[in-house]
Amino acid sequence: MIPDELEAEILRLHHAEKWKVGTIARHLGIHHSAARRVLTRNGVASPTLPKSSIVDPYLGFIREVLSKHPRLTASRIFVMCKERGYPGRPDHFRSIVARLRPTPPAEAFLRLRTLPGEQAQVDWGNFGKVRVGERGHRRLMGFVLVLSYSRKIFLRFFFDERLPSFLKGHVLAFAAWQGLARVLLYDNLKSAVLERIGDAIRFHPRLLALAGHYRFEPRPVAIARGNEKGRVERAIRYIREAFFAARRWRDLDDLNDQARAWCDGEARERRWPDDRSRTVEEVFEEERKTLLPLPDDPFFVEERVEARIGKTPYARFDGNDYSVPHQSVKRTVSVLASEKRVRIILGTELLADHRRSYDKGRRIEDPEHLSALLEEKRKSRRHRSMDRLHEVCPSSQLVLRILAERRDNLGSVTRQLMGLLRTYGPERLERAMKKALAKDSPHPGSIRYLIEREREEAGQLPLLPLELGDPRIRDLTIKPHEPSGYDGLGTPREAQGGQEDPDESGGVPGDSDRGEGVEDNGDDDGRRQAS
Repeated sequence: MIPDELEAEILRLHHAEKWKVGTIARHLGIHHSAARRVLTRNGVASPTLPKSSIVDPYLGFIREVLSKHPRLTASRIFVMCKERGYPGRPDHFRSIVARLRPTPPAEAFLRLRTLPGEQAQVDWGNFGKVRVGERGHRRLMGFVLVLSYSRKIFLRFFFDERLPSFLKGHVLAFAAWQGLARVLLYDNLKSAVLERIGDAIRFHPRLLALAGHYRFEPRPVAIARGNEKGRVERAIRYIREAFFAARRWRDLDDLNDQARAWCDGEARERRWPDDRSRTVEEVFEEERKTLLPLPDDPFFVEERVEARIGKTPYARFDGNDYSVPHQSVKRTVSVLASEKRVRIILGTELLADHRRSYDKGRRIEDPEHLSALLEEKRKSRRHRSMDRLHEVCPSSQLVLRILAERRDNLGSVTRQLMGLLRTYGPERLERAMKKALAKDSPHPGSIRYLIEREREEAGQLPLLPLELGDPRIRDLTIKPHEPSGYDGLGTPREAQGGQEDPDESGGVPGDSDRGEGVEDNGDDDGRRQAS
C-alpha cells in the first residue's frame, strides 16, 4: 500500500517535472512497477512506451487458454507455447501468466447478528512453544470463548489442546460468567471433532456429554466459512496484539492470573463494535440475564488413562514417572490428572497423590513410598542373613528365639552375628554360641567375649573385624577346599616315600620289583652312568 503523500509526489514528478518512471522509482526508492501502477490508476494511459516482447504473439493464445482453464499451471502453458514456436525461456513466463490469469470476483459477506445469550464461539489459539523445567518443551495454547452478542472474552492458557483441557476451558468459562449461551460454534478442532464428511460432523462423546450436562447445542460451522466464527478469530488476534505481545510471566499460573485480570479489565472496558458509545461490560451485563443457568454440579473434566506398573514402583503419565507403593508392581492402575494434581487409583483405593509436572523425563516420588520399599529390602536382607546363620551355625536359631522373647532388636542382633561370622568363622562362632547358651547369656557382646577369650588362651592375637560395604561381596558364600591337597607342596622328595629322582639315579622306580627271569646284562648300568 503506497501512502497518499508518496502517490502525490509520483504524480507531481511525472506531470510537472516530466520524469520517466525509472527516474521516479530510483529517486523515491520504490520499485518501478509501483510507480507505474500509481500513474496508470490516475489516468496516465502509458507512462512509458511499452517495449516489444517475444511473448507478444502468444498473448492471445495464453488468454484463450486461461479463459477455458483458469487453474492451468504456468509451466503447462509454457510447454504449450513452446510447442507452438515460443523461443523464450520459462524464467519470466510465470509472471506473464500471473498477470493474465483471471482473478475470481471478491465475495461479499453479510454481517452476522445474533440475539443476546443465543450464541458463543470457541477456538484454540497457538502461542508458540515454551520451556518447562529442565528438559520439557510444551506448546502454549490459549482457550478462547467469546459471546457473539456482547463480545465478552474468556481466556485460559494450557500446555496442550487435548480434550480434557478443552472441556476444562468450557467449565471455567461457564463458572466465570455464571451462565452460558444456547449455541456454541465449533470448526474442525482436533480436540472436539472425531470425523467430518461435508456438513456432517461427529463430535467427541465427551463433548456431547458436556453439552448434555450444561444443556447447550454444539453446532459446526460450514466448511471454508471462517466468517461464521469471525468473532472468536478477531478475539484471538486481539489477544495476541493487546495482551500476549511482550508479556512476561513466571509460570502457567501467573500467566492465567494475568489473563483473568486482563479479561476483567482492559478487555471488558473496550468499546462495543455495534455501538461505540457503549462498552463490552455494559452490554454483557444486559446479556447475562439471558444466559442459560448453570446446573447444580460442575462437569467432571479430569483426564483418566490406564497405566501399567512394571517391576519398578512407578506409573508413567505424560512423559513423567510417578511413584506408587511397591505392592502395586505388575498391576494396571487408573491415572486421574488435573491441571495441578495426578492421582493414581487401583480399583477404589487411592494409591498416590502427586503434584503434576509438565517437565519431561522427571521422576516424582513420595518419600513414604521409597522408605517402605527400602524397609522391605532390609527385611529381605535380614531374612537372607538369618538363613545363612542357621545353615552354618545351628545354635543361632535358639539364640535368636531367646533374644526375640526378650524383645531385642533382631535386625541389629543379626547384623552383629553376621559380623562375628565374617571375622571369626563358623566353627568358633558355633562353639561360642553354645557356651553363651549354657551361661544363659546369648547376646552378641557375650559371644564376642567368649571367642576372644578362647583365642587369648590359645595365644593368638585379637582380630580386627573387616567390614565390606558391598552386600554382593559381604553376603558371598565361599566353600573352602580340603587343605590335605596342599600338604605335599614344598616337601622334599625324600620325605615323599623314599623314591629317587630318575634324573639323578637314572633308574626307573620299581626296577627292584621286577619279576624273576629278567636278565640284567650290565649294559643297562653303562647307559645309566653315561646319562
